[in-house]
Amino acid sequence: MIEIREDDLSGARTRALLAIHLAGMHASSPPESVFALDVSGLQAPGITVWSAWDGDSIAGIGALKRLGDRQAEIKSMRTHPDHLRKGVARTLLARIIDQARGEGIVTLNLETGRGPAFEPALALYRAHGFVNGSPFGDYAANPFSQFLYLAL
Repeated sequence: MIEIREDDLSGARTRALLAIHLAGMHASSPPESVFALDVSGLQAPGITVWSAWDGDSIAGIGALKRLGDRQAEIKSMRTHPDHLRKGVARTLLARIIDQARGEGIVTLNLETGRGPAFEPALALYRAHGFVNGSPFGDYAANPFSQFLYLAL
């Protein structure tokens, strides 16, 4: 069973999974289109990070970044390679959506890339009701990014 915990990013296993996430984003995206946050970025005010655990094994991470005006953004969603297709991302996403609703967020946004590496995430988001949208926050339209949102 997957256990979701709020995470301060101080643990070695969480940091190692974040390093996997950042490496994957850099390997699958043009440099100018990598918007993934590092540890210090995820520790900024207004961001909450959760980690998913299967016993003592880290299974995934995900974050919620508040944008103001009752909007927020999903950041740093990543399932550990050893835990793919076990429902980790679905469980994390449900936790993030519940938190956003509980805070009165009315629009939950995300930015992701294009290509095969991003298709599983896109399928997950679309299955939860996310639809294509426009750039939000500080993002600008670019050929690689896709913007999705969920009206809460």
